[in-house]
Amino acid sequence: MTIHIEDLKFQCIIGILDFERQNPQDVVINLTLDYKYEKNFLNYADIVQKIKDVMIKSEFLLIEDALDYLNLKLIKEYSSIKSMNIKITKPSILPDCKVSVSNSYKSQS
Repeated sequence: MTIHIEDLKFQCIIGILDFERQNPQDVVINLTLDYKYEKNFLNYADIVQKIKDVMIKSEFLLIEDALDYLNLKLIKEYSSIKSMNIKITKPSILPDCKVSVSNSYKSQS
């Protein structure tokens, strides 16, 4: 089975520039999770809330660190996840484009 969480938008502190550390900015997260369905489903509402909680609490310096941490957190919490693709976008950091970083992960189990 695959869960798609698309265009999850909220504000958090993320970035290395001085102004990024002072005020929350918009982020958009897109996530695709492949998981083994065995009569236990993954609650996408819980996953969305965990993502928001981690991002808001952690105040990451780099998007890359946020991606890796979200992967570890979700894999640890949900053992049925086989793989995932996460993309974090900062839509307002540059005036003429959106900036994103993404990565794909596979479970080691």
